[in-house]
Amino acid sequence: MIEQYVWDLREVDETRVPVVGGKGAHLGGLSRIDGIQVPAGFCVTTDAFRRIMAEAPSIDDRLDQLARLHPADREAVGALSAEIRRTIEEIVIPDELAAAITRALARFGEHTAYAVRSSATAEDLPTASFAGQQDTYLNVVGSAAILRQVSRCWASLFTERAVTYRQRNGVDHRTVQMAVVVQQMVFPQAAGILFTADPVTGNRKVASVDASFGLGEALVSGLVNPDVYKVRDGEVVAKVVAAKRRAVYALPAGGTREVAVDPRRRDQPALTDAQVVRLVRLGRRIEAHFGRPQDIEWCLVDDDFQIVQSRPITTLFPVPRTDDQENHVYLSVGHQQMMTDPMKPLGVSVWQLTAMAPMHEAGGRLFVDVTRRLASPASRAGLLEMAGRSDPLTRDALQTVLDRGDFVPTLPDTGPGGPPVGGASSPIENDPAIVTELVERSQASVAALRRDISTLTGPALFDFLLTSFEEHKRVLADPLSMQAIMAGMEATWWLNDRLAEWLGEKNAADTLTLSAPGNVTSEMGLALLDVADVIRPYPEVVAFLQGVEDEGFLDELPKLAGGTEARDAIEAYLDRYGMRCVGEIDITRPRWSERPSTLVPLILDNIRLFEPGAGERRFEQGRQEAERKRQDVLTRLRALPDGERKAEEAARMIDRVRTFIGYREYPKYGIVSRYLVYKQALLEEAERLVRANVIGEREDVFYLTFQELHDVVRTARADDQLIARRKDEFRTYRTLTPPRVLTSDGESVTGAYRRDDVPAGSLIGLPVSAGTVEGRARVILDLSQADLEPGDILVTAYTDPSWSPLFVAITGLVTEVGGQMTHGAVIAREYGLPAVVGVVDATRLIRDGQRIRVHGTDGYVEILP
Repeated sequence: MIEQYVWDLREVDETRVPVVGGKGAHLGGLSRIDGIQVPAGFCVTTDAFRRIMAEAPSIDDRLDQLARLHPADREAVGALSAEIRRTIEEIVIPDELAAAITRALARFGEHTAYAVRSSATAEDLPTASFAGQQDTYLNVVGSAAILRQVSRCWASLFTERAVTYRQRNGVDHRTVQMAVVVQQMVFPQAAGILFTADPVTGNRKVASVDASFGLGEALVSGLVNPDVYKVRDGEVVAKVVAAKRRAVYALPAGGTREVAVDPRRRDQPALTDAQVVRLVRLGRRIEAHFGRPQDIEWCLVDDDFQIVQSRPITTLFPVPRTDDQENHVYLSVGHQQMMTDPMKPLGVSVWQLTAMAPMHEAGGRLFVDVTRRLASPASRAGLLEMAGRSDPLTRDALQTVLDRGDFVPTLPDTGPGGPPVGGASSPIENDPAIVTELVERSQASVAALRRDISTLTGPALFDFLLTSFEEHKRVLADPLSMQAIMAGMEATWWLNDRLAEWLGEKNAADTLTLSAPGNVTSEMGLALLDVADVIRPYPEVVAFLQGVEDEGFLDELPKLAGGTEARDAIEAYLDRYGMRCVGEIDITRPRWSERPSTLVPLILDNIRLFEPGAGERRFEQGRQEAERKRQDVLTRLRALPDGERKAEEAARMIDRVRTFIGYREYPKYGIVSRYLVYKQALLEEAERLVRANVIGEREDVFYLTFQELHDVVRTARADDQLIARRKDEFRTYRTLTPPRVLTSDGESVTGAYRRDDVPAGSLIGLPVSAGTVEGRARVILDLSQADLEPGDILVTAYTDPSWSPLFVAITGLVTEVGGQMTHGAVIAREYGLPAVVGVVDATRLIRDGQRIRVHGTDGYVEILP
């Protein structure tokens, strides 16, 4: 029907995205807000677009070809996109469709000027803005010109930038439709953009206004530097007035032109402060209507503001929800756990249920509220001390918030904040039997869990799991376990501090901890070298593994000469370490036992890069080097004044660090061991739900919280829309970078290294494993894509224990996230790898294949010519 082709803007709202696209739906919603002025107009609906596409059946074949292209193949994507656009633009608009558009135009007069704007259904959405991906045409006059620009808007769905954006965001080209907004043109004195949250810091209480003379096109296209205003609590708190040399204005006969601004006006502000405050007040009204911060395009016409677009700001990191209006400061859990990727809802909720402290979710990540610890002077000192030892950027970010003096309240002292610092204070003997006892306790607890859970299903399983989570926390909170962990950490700090003071030697503990016994994570890497030793003598098995593409390869191995031995070696490894995986704190991540093919590239690298017996040889070399260092340090200390006492204290601390530092890795191993048991039981429930047609596929349960899944199992009913929405949210969360420190205002606080002792151009980080190494940088973001050569230095975003098998094949480590006692740092020290962590944007600033020099003692990285 003709009526389906055109809808007045006043007829639509945000629920009509499938009909009028994101821009049209938002403009319709804006027009309904009291006090908001939106230029009148109408939408050419997606029904019209589908009608046009049906006129050119050949487009289907081209869309199939487009779907098969990789976004990196820009030449092919560009050529095929241009071909599709030409085809659409050449289609003659059917008479009844053209008539519907011209009838709508007649309501405003023959010579009215219009803005003709694309409005895709995958545009201006909460999860993806798609901003600037399609076309807009300003000051269009006459029905023939408008019909021509409508066709060009339809075609702009297939601009190269729009096609590439959809490919990279996993959006199927066929699922996106194009509507067109036709609005009366406004001719402003000034125009620009209003962000209702600061787009740089994320602060939700600070609005940012960009303004320039004439049409906003000059600002959007980058033709001019705008005036920039910051507004908080109804007051302009910062203002920068730019020299505006050019502006864009409408031509009387249609179209626009760029003109020079009168030199006498260039340095004048485009808006008065009062106008800016009034504009922000309108923006807050729009933000309240849509329920989230907005990116708003505005025009100033005769001292009135016209709103011509509003879309969600999709780049802001979400803020944890609270029930109060107080200020809060949050620390990222992911930066401590070496997993800054988003977690799925089931992973988030299980971690919350098993964590030792309350944790808040935002953007698929977890945060700890440290406001009260910052507010008390005594606990503040302890928190800053621990943060500084772990990650100087986090400490600096916390200090930045404190230095403002108006965000964190000052409370009475509540006692010491955190464990004591200084090895001598730890009330525990240097007895290896303590570690043995703790490991046996953990193993017994996991064995009991496996035994007791094996027969449980349905609601009874969930009741049991809630009880098991309490046992989980009891094991983690074991006072003896905490003392053992702190004993190793404090002894490391003591040695580094005292030996630097007494001998002038930086990070001496790095060598003293080489091949420390009982480290389940470093043993994991060496054990994979042993697996390579089993497989290396069988060339037929090696050749087979090079072609592995699925998870059934273990069953195929016994058909080959040596295959049974290879299978048994891999399965024995999985029996001990198969609960591990990248991002293992998220229970939904595929474990090695579920996806053993993940290990195949690492095994093949070990076969290629090492000789037989490398695992045992490497451990022994590290042990001997640590012993030589011990003797050297003690000899040098005895030569100092009061040397015997110093040597005796150092010897005791060296014994302590070698006794306990390996245990630092075991609690995490215990956690993920339990997680695999939980996951297997929950997936069996998911399989039952699939068979009962309650959910579509087993992994759907990952998008439910633990309690929601419990309810689904109990009621045999699932909310498909909730699951679909969570999947969309998760895709969005993957595009966000979590901050180390986040405030309840939404501000992402970035710390800085306050150092001037490194060469110009160097990348600064935290030294965590001493030594200097030069080599080829291998920038690897996916463990399964590792392809190493001798002498390579690993550069990546973060490393958790699952990366440890890769450490045996590299000579140095650079990460964007990490601290002195995080897993990657501990293993780097035990393997003797120079390492610098916390290097901001390392994977972007260092190109794969570049030669770099890693200064693991002084904490910086040089990019070499």
